[in-house]
Amino acid sequence: MKEKRTFDISISQQGGIVRNVLNQLKLIFRLMGDRRVNFFAKLVPVGALIYLVSPLDFISIPIIGVVDDAALLWLGSYIFTELCPPEVVAEHMRALAGNMNDGDTQAEVVDAEATDVKE
Repeated sequence: MKEKRTFDISISQQGGIVRNVLNQLKLIFRLMGDRRVNFFAKLVPVGALIYLVSPLDFISIPIIGVVDDAALLWLGSYIFTELCPPEVVAEHMRALAGNMNDGDTQAEVVDAEATDVKE
C-alpha cells in the first residue's frame, strides 16, 4: 500500500481588491448619509453614477469606453473622499476598520489536513 501524502492547509481572510472596493463603497455610502459632508461634494459620486448609466459616452472607442467608465468611477470616489472633511472620513474609516477587525480573529483561520487518495 502506498504511503499517504498529507498537506497542511491554512485558510485566512486577507484584504484584496474586492475587499478594498467594497470598503470604498461602504465609505461612500456612509459619507453620503452624513450631514457634515457638503451637499455639493455629494453631487460628485451621483454625477459619476449618472454618467455610468447614461447612454452617452464621451469616448466611443470600443475598448477604451469600458476603461473610461471604470476610471471615472474611481476618480469620482477619490475626489468625493478628498472633498469630504478629513475628520469625518477618518471617523467612518475607523468604524469600517472596527467592523472588519471584529470578524478577523484567529479563531476563523481553518487549519486542515488534506490527503491525496488514489485508488
